[in-house]
Amino acid sequence: MPTPLPPRGRGTAANPHNRFTAQRSLVEDDGWYQEVPVTQGTEVRIETAKSIITRNSSPDLPFDRTINPYRGCEHGCIYCFARPSHAYWDMSPGLDFETRLIAKSNAVALLEQQLSKRGYQVAPINLGSNTDPYQPIEREHKITRGVLQVLLRYRHPVTIVTKGSLILRDLDLLSELASLNLVSVMISLTTLDDELKRTLEPRAAAPKARLRAIRVMRDAGVPVGVLCAPMIPMINDMEMESLLREAKAAGALSANYILLRLPLEVAPLFEEWLHQHYPQRAEHVLSLIRQSRGGALYDSRFGARFRGEGVFADLLEQRFKAGLRRFGLSRRGEHSLDCTAFCPPGGQMSLL
Repeated sequence: MPTPLPPRGRGTAANPHNRFTAQRSLVEDDGWYQEVPVTQGTEVRIETAKSIITRNSSPDLPFDRTINPYRGCEHGCIYCFARPSHAYWDMSPGLDFETRLIAKSNAVALLEQQLSKRGYQVAPINLGSNTDPYQPIEREHKITRGVLQVLLRYRHPVTIVTKGSLILRDLDLLSELASLNLVSVMISLTTLDDELKRTLEPRAAAPKARLRAIRVMRDAGVPVGVLCAPMIPMINDMEMESLLREAKAAGALSANYILLRLPLEVAPLFEEWLHQHYPQRAEHVLSLIRQSRGGALYDSRFGARFRGEGVFADLLEQRFKAGLRRFGLSRRGEHSLDCTAFCPPGGQMSLL
Protein backbone atom coordinates (compact mmCIF):
# COMPACT_ATOMS: atom_id res chain seq x y z
CA MET A 1 0.00 0.00 0.00
CA PRO A 2 1.54 3.36 -1.02
CA THR A 3 2.16 5.90 1.70
CA PRO A 4 -0.82 8.29 1.63
CA LEU A 5 -0.18 11.98 1.19
CA PRO A 6 -0.91 14.18 4.22
CA PRO A 7 -4.33 15.84 4.31
CA ARG A 8 -4.18 19.39 2.99
CA GLY A 9 -2.44 21.69 5.45
CA ARG A 10 -1.17 18.85 7.66
CA GLY A 11 2.33 17.55 8.30
CA THR A 12 1.59 13.83 8.15
CA ALA A 13 -1.10 11.35 7.18
CA ALA A 14 0.26 8.78 9.61
CA ASN A 15 -1.40 8.19 12.96
CA PRO A 16 0.84 5.62 14.67
CA HIS A 17 -0.22 4.06 17.95
CA ASN A 18 1.01 5.72 21.09
CA ARG A 19 3.48 3.78 23.16
CA PHE A 20 1.16 3.40 26.16
CA THR A 21 -1.78 1.69 24.46
CA ALA A 22 -2.23 -2.07 24.74
CA GLN A 23 -4.04 -2.33 21.40
CA ARG A 24 -2.73 -2.04 17.86
CA SER A 25 -4.54 -1.38 14.59
CA LEU A 26 -3.36 -2.44 11.14
CA VAL A 27 -4.20 -0.50 7.98
CA GLU A 28 -5.22 -2.70 5.03
CA ASP A 29 -5.58 -1.60 1.40
CA ASP A 30 -9.24 -1.97 0.39
CA GLY A 31 -8.64 -0.88 -3.18
CA TRP A 32 -10.12 2.56 -2.65
CA TYR A 33 -6.87 4.44 -2.06
CA GLN A 34 -7.13 8.09 -3.14
CA GLU A 35 -4.08 10.03 -4.26
CA VAL A 36 -5.80 13.38 -3.69
CA PRO A 37 -5.56 14.10 0.05
CA VAL A 38 -8.75 15.04 1.83
CA THR A 39 -8.96 17.86 4.33
CA GLN A 40 -8.78 17.12 8.03
CA GLY A 41 -10.59 19.39 10.47
CA THR A 42 -9.32 20.51 13.85
CA GLU A 43 -10.98 19.33 17.05
CA VAL A 44 -10.40 21.36 20.22
CA ARG A 45 -11.18 19.86 23.61
CA ILE A 46 -11.48 22.00 26.71
CA GLU A 47 -9.43 21.00 29.75
CA THR A 48 -9.71 22.22 33.31
CA ALA A 49 -6.06 22.05 34.30
CA LYS A 50 -4.87 21.43 37.86
CA SER A 51 -1.75 23.59 37.50
CA ILE A 52 -0.37 25.88 34.83
CA ILE A 53 3.30 26.55 35.63
CA THR A 54 5.56 23.61 34.74
CA ARG A 55 9.01 23.41 36.33
CA ASN A 56 12.17 21.95 34.82
CA SER A 57 15.77 21.52 35.92
CA SER A 58 17.35 21.12 32.47
CA PRO A 59 20.82 22.69 32.19
CA ASP A 60 20.15 23.13 28.45
CA LEU A 61 17.36 25.65 28.99
CA PRO A 62 17.75 29.30 30.07
CA PHE A 63 14.55 29.13 32.15
CA ASP A 64 13.20 26.87 34.89
CA ARG A 65 9.46 27.36 34.43
CA THR A 66 7.07 27.37 31.50
CA ILE A 67 3.42 27.82 30.56
CA ASN A 68 1.85 25.90 27.68
CA PRO A 69 -1.75 27.06 27.09
CA TYR A 70 -2.39 24.23 24.62
CA ARG A 71 -1.64 20.54 24.18
CA GLY A 72 -0.90 19.57 20.60
CA CYS A 73 -0.11 22.10 17.91
CA GLU A 74 -1.98 22.94 14.72
CA HIS A 75 1.19 24.16 12.99
CA GLY A 76 1.88 20.50 12.19
CA CYS A 77 5.68 20.72 12.07
CA ILE A 78 6.78 17.20 11.12
CA TYR A 79 9.93 17.42 13.24
CA CYS A 80 8.25 18.67 16.43
CA PHE A 81 9.93 17.13 19.49
CA ALA A 82 6.68 17.61 21.47
CA ARG A 83 4.70 15.10 19.39
CA PRO A 84 5.36 12.17 21.79
CA SER A 85 3.66 14.07 24.63
CA HIS A 86 0.29 13.46 22.96
CA ALA A 87 0.59 9.79 23.89
CA TYR A 88 -0.05 10.74 27.53
CA TRP A 89 -3.59 11.74 26.53
CA ASP A 90 -4.22 8.44 24.71
CA MET A 91 -3.79 10.09 21.31
CA SER A 92 -1.35 9.55 18.48
CA PRO A 93 1.80 11.67 18.08
CA GLY A 94 0.99 11.69 14.36
CA LEU A 95 -2.05 13.33 12.82
CA ASP A 96 -3.81 13.49 16.22
CA PHE A 97 -1.12 15.87 17.49
CA GLU A 98 -2.06 18.36 14.76
CA THR A 99 -5.83 17.89 14.71
CA ARG A 100 -6.99 16.85 18.19
CA LEU A 101 -5.94 19.73 20.41
CA ILE A 102 -6.56 20.58 24.06
CA ALA A 103 -7.06 24.11 25.38
CA LYS A 104 -6.50 24.86 29.07
CA SER A 105 -9.54 27.03 29.62
CA ASN A 106 -8.71 27.97 33.22
CA ALA A 107 -5.08 28.87 32.57
CA VAL A 108 -5.48 32.56 33.42
CA ALA A 109 -7.24 31.95 36.73
CA LEU A 110 -4.71 29.28 37.70
CA LEU A 111 -1.82 31.58 36.91
CA GLU A 112 -3.21 34.31 39.17
CA GLN A 113 -3.59 31.78 41.98
CA GLN A 114 -0.04 30.52 41.63
CA LEU A 115 1.53 33.97 41.38
CA SER A 116 -0.41 35.13 44.46
CA LYS A 117 0.87 32.35 46.71
CA ARG A 118 3.06 33.44 49.59
CA GLY A 119 6.67 32.57 49.05
CA TYR A 120 6.48 32.57 45.24
CA GLN A 121 10.00 33.18 43.89
CA VAL A 122 10.14 35.23 40.70
CA ALA A 123 12.03 34.11 37.60
CA PRO A 124 11.13 34.52 33.90
CA ILE A 125 8.31 32.29 32.69
CA ASN A 126 8.64 30.94 29.16
CA LEU A 127 5.71 30.64 26.77
CA GLY A 128 6.21 28.20 23.91
CA SER A 129 8.64 25.64 25.26
CA ASN A 130 6.49 22.68 24.17
CA THR A 131 3.72 23.82 21.83
CA ASP A 132 3.30 27.19 20.15
CA PRO A 133 1.31 29.72 22.21
CA TYR A 134 0.37 31.52 18.96
CA GLN A 135 -0.89 28.56 16.95
CA PRO A 136 -4.07 29.25 14.90
CA ILE A 137 -6.59 28.26 17.62
CA GLU A 138 -5.27 31.12 19.80
CA ARG A 139 -7.28 33.49 17.57
CA GLU A 140 -10.47 32.12 19.08
CA HIS A 141 -9.44 31.04 22.58
CA LYS A 142 -7.10 33.96 23.45
CA ILE A 143 -5.53 32.08 26.36
CA THR A 144 -2.03 33.37 25.60
CA ARG A 145 -3.29 36.95 25.57
CA GLY A 146 -4.99 36.39 28.93
CA VAL A 147 -1.74 35.01 30.36
CA LEU A 148 0.19 38.06 29.14
CA GLN A 149 -2.38 40.38 30.70
CA VAL A 150 -1.88 38.68 34.07
CA LEU A 151 1.91 38.81 33.79
CA LEU A 152 1.77 42.52 32.96
CA ARG A 153 -0.55 43.24 35.87
CA TYR A 154 1.76 41.36 38.25
CA ARG A 155 4.91 42.89 36.67
CA HIS A 156 6.25 39.38 36.01
CA PRO A 157 9.03 38.75 33.43
CA VAL A 158 8.22 36.49 30.47
CA THR A 159 10.04 35.05 27.47
CA ILE A 160 8.25 33.86 24.33
CA VAL A 161 9.21 31.44 21.56
CA THR A 162 6.90 31.28 18.54
CA LYS A 163 6.71 30.84 14.80
CA GLY A 164 3.23 32.42 14.67
CA SER A 165 2.73 35.91 13.25
CA LEU A 166 -0.39 36.15 15.46
CA ILE A 167 1.97 37.48 18.13
CA LEU A 168 1.54 40.93 16.54
CA ARG A 169 -2.05 40.97 17.78
CA ASP A 170 -0.62 41.39 21.30
CA LEU A 171 1.79 44.17 20.39
CA ASP A 172 0.08 46.51 22.85
CA LEU A 173 0.88 44.18 25.77
CA LEU A 174 4.35 43.31 24.52
CA SER A 175 5.39 46.94 24.07
CA GLU A 176 4.23 47.80 27.59
CA LEU A 177 6.04 44.78 29.02
CA ALA A 178 9.14 45.79 27.06
CA SER A 179 9.03 49.33 28.48
CA LEU A 180 9.36 47.70 31.93
CA ASN A 181 12.09 45.27 30.78
CA LEU A 182 9.75 42.33 31.38
CA VAL A 183 9.73 40.54 28.00
CA SER A 184 11.95 39.12 25.30
CA VAL A 185 10.78 37.25 22.20
CA MET A 186 12.43 34.63 19.98
CA ILE A 187 10.94 34.04 16.55
CA SER A 188 11.60 30.53 15.28
CA LEU A 189 12.81 30.78 11.67
CA THR A 190 13.49 27.45 9.97
CA THR A 191 13.79 28.35 6.29
CA LEU A 192 13.36 31.17 3.78
CA ASP A 193 12.01 28.72 1.19
CA ASP A 194 8.20 28.90 1.02
CA GLU A 195 7.88 25.46 -0.59
CA LEU A 196 10.01 23.79 2.09
CA LYS A 197 8.01 25.60 4.78
CA ARG A 198 4.77 24.34 3.23
CA THR A 199 5.70 20.68 3.71
CA LEU A 200 7.86 21.01 6.82
CA GLU A 201 5.61 23.37 8.86
CA PRO A 202 2.26 23.36 7.04
CA ARG A 203 0.23 25.80 9.14
CA ALA A 204 2.99 27.97 10.55
CA ALA A 205 3.46 31.54 9.34
CA ALA A 206 5.37 32.10 6.11
CA PRO A 207 9.05 33.11 6.37
CA LYS A 208 8.30 36.69 5.24
CA ALA A 209 5.54 36.97 7.86
CA ARG A 210 7.97 35.93 10.61
CA LEU A 211 10.56 38.44 9.44
CA ARG A 212 7.87 41.10 9.39
CA ALA A 213 6.94 40.16 12.97
CA ILE A 214 10.57 40.73 14.01
CA ARG A 215 10.60 44.11 12.27
CA VAL A 216 7.32 45.32 13.74
CA MET A 217 8.23 44.25 17.28
CA ARG A 218 11.62 45.92 17.12
CA ASP A 219 9.99 49.14 15.88
CA ALA A 220 7.73 48.91 18.95
CA GLY A 221 10.73 48.52 21.26
CA VAL A 222 10.32 44.81 21.98
CA PRO A 223 13.65 42.93 22.28
CA VAL A 224 13.44 40.12 19.75
CA GLY A 225 15.82 37.47 18.47
CA VAL A 226 15.77 34.57 16.04
CA LEU A 227 15.89 30.85 16.77
CA CYS A 228 17.21 28.90 13.76
CA ALA A 229 15.53 25.65 14.65
CA PRO A 230 15.77 22.95 13.82
CA MET A 231 18.84 22.77 11.64
CA ILE A 232 18.38 19.67 9.48
CA PRO A 233 21.45 18.28 7.68
CA MET A 234 21.20 18.67 3.88
CA ILE A 235 17.67 20.09 4.15
CA ASN A 236 18.02 23.59 5.60
CA ASP A 237 21.46 23.78 7.28
CA MET A 238 22.83 25.51 4.18
CA GLU A 239 20.48 28.42 4.98
CA MET A 240 21.98 29.20 8.39
CA GLU A 241 23.91 32.28 7.28
CA SER A 242 20.96 33.54 5.21
CA LEU A 243 18.61 33.14 8.16
CA LEU A 244 20.94 35.13 10.40
CA ARG A 245 21.43 37.82 7.75
CA GLU A 246 17.71 38.31 7.10
CA ALA A 247 16.87 38.24 10.80
CA LYS A 248 19.47 40.91 11.51
CA ALA A 249 18.15 43.05 8.65
CA ALA A 250 14.68 42.77 10.17
CA GLY A 251 15.98 43.99 13.55
CA ALA A 252 16.83 40.85 15.52
CA LEU A 253 19.22 41.44 18.41
CA SER A 254 20.19 37.85 19.23
CA ALA A 255 20.17 34.36 17.77
CA ASN A 256 20.48 30.71 18.65
CA TYR A 257 20.03 27.38 16.90
CA ILE A 258 19.10 23.76 17.68
CA LEU A 259 20.10 20.66 15.77
CA LEU A 260 17.20 18.44 14.71
CA ARG A 261 15.85 16.28 17.56
CA LEU A 262 13.97 13.04 16.83
CA PRO A 263 12.78 11.50 20.11
CA LEU A 264 10.54 8.42 20.26
CA GLU A 265 7.71 8.52 17.69
CA VAL A 266 9.09 11.60 15.92
CA ALA A 267 11.87 9.58 14.22
CA PRO A 268 9.66 7.32 12.07
CA LEU A 269 7.36 10.23 11.20
CA PHE A 270 10.30 12.32 10.03
CA GLU A 271 11.81 9.40 8.10
CA GLU A 272 8.52 8.91 6.25
CA TRP A 273 8.39 12.63 5.43
CA LEU A 274 11.99 12.55 4.25
CA HIS A 275 11.47 9.59 1.90
CA GLN A 276 8.30 11.18 0.58
CA HIS A 277 9.73 14.63 -0.18
CA TYR A 278 13.48 14.02 -0.58
CA PRO A 279 13.86 10.35 -1.58
CA GLN A 280 17.22 10.79 -3.32
CA ARG A 281 18.95 12.36 -0.35
CA ALA A 282 17.02 10.72 2.50
CA GLU A 283 19.70 8.19 3.43
CA HIS A 284 22.41 10.84 3.37
CA VAL A 285 20.37 13.07 5.69
CA LEU A 286 19.79 10.18 8.12
CA SER A 287 23.48 9.25 7.98
CA LEU A 288 24.53 12.78 9.00
CA ILE A 289 21.99 12.77 11.83
CA ARG A 290 23.38 9.46 13.12
CA GLN A 291 26.93 10.79 12.85
CA SER A 292 25.87 13.69 15.09
CA ARG A 293 23.98 11.49 17.56
CA GLY A 294 26.47 8.77 18.42
CA GLY A 295 25.17 6.37 15.77
CA ALA A 296 21.48 6.77 16.69
CA LEU A 297 18.76 9.13 15.44
CA TYR A 298 18.47 10.74 18.87
CA ASP A 299 20.65 11.43 21.88
CA SER A 300 18.78 12.65 24.96
CA ARG A 301 21.83 13.54 27.05
CA PHE A 302 21.93 17.03 28.52
CA GLY A 303 24.59 19.10 26.82
CA ALA A 304 24.41 17.05 23.61
CA ARG A 305 20.75 16.92 22.63
CA PHE A 306 20.52 20.51 21.32
CA ARG A 307 23.88 20.67 19.55
CA GLY A 308 24.98 17.14 18.69
CA GLU A 309 28.54 15.88 18.48
CA GLY A 310 30.99 14.97 15.74
CA VAL A 311 32.33 16.63 12.60
CA PHE A 312 29.03 17.89 11.16
CA ALA A 313 27.77 19.24 14.50
CA ASP A 314 31.09 20.93 15.24
CA LEU A 315 31.12 22.58 11.82
CA LEU A 316 27.56 23.82 12.33
CA GLU A 317 28.58 25.38 15.66
CA GLN A 318 31.59 27.08 14.05
CA ARG A 319 29.43 28.45 11.24
CA PHE A 320 26.90 29.77 13.75
CA LYS A 321 29.54 31.55 15.83
CA ALA A 322 31.04 33.07 12.68
CA GLY A 323 27.57 34.22 11.64
CA LEU A 324 27.01 35.93 14.99
CA ARG A 325 30.25 37.87 14.58
CA ARG A 326 29.60 38.69 10.93
CA PHE A 327 26.09 40.04 11.46
CA GLY A 328 26.57 41.55 14.92
CA LEU A 329 24.17 39.31 16.81
CA SER A 330 24.48 38.19 20.42
CA ARG A 331 23.71 34.69 21.61
CA ARG A 332 20.38 34.12 23.32
CA GLY A 333 20.54 34.31 27.12
CA GLU A 334 22.58 37.49 27.36
CA HIS A 335 19.49 39.72 27.76
CA SER A 336 18.40 39.76 31.40
CA LEU A 337 14.88 40.73 32.43
CA ASP A 338 13.82 42.62 35.55
CA CYS A 339 12.74 40.27 38.34
CA THR A 340 12.57 42.98 41.01
CA ALA A 341 9.36 44.72 39.91
CA PHE A 342 7.07 41.77 40.70
CA CYS A 343 4.10 42.86 42.79
CA PRO A 344 0.74 41.06 42.97
CA PRO A 345 -2.17 43.53 42.70
CA GLY A 346 -2.91 44.88 46.16
CA GLY A 347 0.50 43.85 47.45
CA GLN A 348 3.24 46.14 48.71
CA MET A 349 6.43 46.58 46.73
CA SER A 350 9.77 46.22 48.43
CA LEU A 351 11.46 49.43 49.60
CA LEU A 352 14.89 47.99 48.74
